Amino acid sequence: MPACMTSGMQIEDPRNHSEATVLALRDILSGGATIIPDPKRRGFFEVQSDALVYYIHVSPVSGNILLLATWPNGTEHDGPDTAA
Repeated sequence: MPACMTSGMQIEDPRNHSEATVLALRDILSGGATIIPDPKRRGFFEVQSDALVYYIHVSPVSGNILLLATWPNGTEHDGPDTAA
């Protein structure tokens, strides 16, 4: 499972998104982002950028971030998928 470590934040990517996608998520999280909790799943969030929405899980134990899915921002979407 590829991972990206920065300033104590580890992003794990079990779905093998591109390195650019993982680095963009890191930059967004480091610089502040719109983060929306998933009302149906504790510890899961949508992180919005101008271009993409990232679906992540934050471990309550380690604080590690698991990148699960992305989709284009501004489109209707019923939930996470594995598009990169």
